[in-house]
Amino acid sequence: MNIGYARVSTQDQKLELQLSELQKYGCEMIFKEKQSAIKERPELDKMISHLRKGDTVVVWKLDRLGRSLRHLVNLVGSFKDMGVDFVSINDNIDTTTSQGRLMFNLFASFAEFEREMISERTKAGLAHARKYGRKGGRRPGISKEGKIKAWAALKRTRDSDTPIAQIQKELGLSKATYYRYLQWAEGEEKRKSGS
Repeated sequence: MNIGYARVSTQDQKLELQLSELQKYGCEMIFKEKQSAIKERPELDKMISHLRKGDTVVVWKLDRLGRSLRHLVNLVGSFKDMGVDFVSINDNIDTTTSQGRLMFNLFASFAEFEREMISERTKAGLAHARKYGRKGGRRPGISKEGKIKAWAALKRTRDSDTPIAQIQKELGLSKATYYRYLQWAEGEEKRKSGS
């Protein structure tokens, strides 16, 4: 069975072009997603759960399926393990043909090369930092001043009806920092109480 997957990034974008091309290709079932590539995609998960050996996943373009080249390669690799082929209409990739498999293997090689280059650059950067006395990794936790503000944020939030935006302003905290400090203070409180 040819199973289509169509995706647009926002609710405002239209799926019609993709749907038309997938129907022309002969897709008997089409999963439609209106979701960014970086968010969870329930229709993609649903499609994967419907796949059976011998099926073919069809997309209009490669970028409709994968979040990144690595994600795309992993997805198509999992299709292959399931005995499912893959077709990208606009990119002329069809893993049912030897030429299509070759093209996709080239993509996989580029993804692996990219992974190795990132790893090498990270290792070189850490070695350079160590050479000059700096350590890599995460920064230490909240500063002494931050801890004072975290406890103040927790107390003010619990003990008053002051809007959160006002507390953030009074303490000079961004929204993200306010919630991070609040989470830290609550965690410390639980740790100290032994719960």
